[in-house]
Amino acid sequence: MSVAAAAVDPLLAALAAVVGPEHVLTDADLRAGYEVDWTRRYHGTARCVVRPVDVTEVARVVAACAAHGAAIVAQGGNTGLVGGSVPRGGEVVLSLRRLTRLDPVDVAAAQVTAGAGVTIEALQRHARDAGLDFAVDWGARGSATVGGAVATNAGGSRVVRFGTMRAQVMGVEAVLADGGVLTDLAGLPKETLGPHLPTLLSGSEGTLAIVTAARLRLVPLYTHTATAVVVLPSLVDAPGLLGRLRGLADLDAVEVILPEAAALTAATFGLALPLPVPPDGAAVLIDCAGHRDPLDELAAAIGSYDGVVASGAQRTHLFELRDHISMAINARGVPLKLDVAVPVNRLDDVVRIARAALDRHASDAQLYAFGHLAEGNLHLNIVGAPAGEAAAALTEDVLSRVIEMGGTISAEHGVGVAKTAWLERVKGPVAAGALRAIKHALDPHDLLNPGVLFA
Repeated sequence: MSVAAAAVDPLLAALAAVVGPEHVLTDADLRAGYEVDWTRRYHGTARCVVRPVDVTEVARVVAACAAHGAAIVAQGGNTGLVGGSVPRGGEVVLSLRRLTRLDPVDVAAAQVTAGAGVTIEALQRHARDAGLDFAVDWGARGSATVGGAVATNAGGSRVVRFGTMRAQVMGVEAVLADGGVLTDLAGLPKETLGPHLPTLLSGSEGTLAIVTAARLRLVPLYTHTATAVVVLPSLVDAPGLLGRLRGLADLDAVEVILPEAAALTAATFGLALPLPVPPDGAAVLIDCAGHRDPLDELAAAIGSYDGVVASGAQRTHLFELRDHISMAINARGVPLKLDVAVPVNRLDDVVRIARAALDRHASDAQLYAFGHLAEGNLHLNIVGAPAGEAAAALTEDVLSRVIEMGGTISAEHGVGVAKTAWLERVKGPVAAGALRAIKHALDPHDLLNPGVLFA
């Protein structure tokens, strides 16, 4: 930051006094990477980007912003998909990437405390070095951070076994809107002193407080794995397969890939499935992990389904394929993302509804769908979707029907700015009003991530 900039804007001078001028970015070129999301669909202009190094600096930054009435957008790895971590117009972007505290693993408690800027991949390596593992996992693990994962209640591929990020959070350290620091990192598994604030902040998308560290539950490190791909002629067959898989003691992941997404990933990265997927069918990627070889049980569960069991290099290939689907879609174009979850027996209905909506509103667009079968979660990616009223009509067609099915319009990507209009339609006016009351109580001046989550 230049001396001239600090002289013109007293907030910039106050922030520089906290973190040092080199960590207050005002130049447009330096701000650029913080001002657009991973999909390239959401972007804005930041007043500045400030990069504190620890919770003390975060608290002082937030207090300075509160004193100047400046809104804040907290940002971690910036891998979000719904515009929740980029500025909309003049906010201070508070980057948490330098908060890389990573305490020694508490093996007896099977827990660890990690700073908000620690990547999921670094956390996994740290836990595995101690003979344990961190359960939440998805393709962006190399850049997604602990703080962002808590804020969005991230899910990923192992939810079928271990639950979402919320289930891993035993405690948090967070900075409130006035700069006060909430510290709850004991991680006691049995504690009944009122509502659980770490749970409240999980999924709050930076609107209630800024998470600076989390006390996280760890899980066993499994050394024996078995993987299979099953091809279904139709998603109508998915509940039957899932019913068989539920009996597996070591079931770790059940992913579903529709044919268009599989073909695009093969064409873009040369990562192909070992079996062809029919036009109305789906590929199901199944992974088991345990302390003994789960191969025989997995093979028995697949039974007469059309599938292959993979190990070694082929197993690695399959998970690389799964991790690269989103990248293949983004290489194809800027997607309209509809992240939904419905009862598993309605998955085929969702795909048919989405394809019919494209026929009505965006006949030249292409649907690429994949997701997590066990949770009924599909990521509907539409490339070539129109902007404006046509996109709104397409979204309305799909999401309104999802709600009618008893589903949700946000399964793991969050609400961000993309789906604020849908919060009350899903939750109902009473629940939505309660959430707004909590927001107002903790952030009465609407300084933390304004415009996100709440319309």
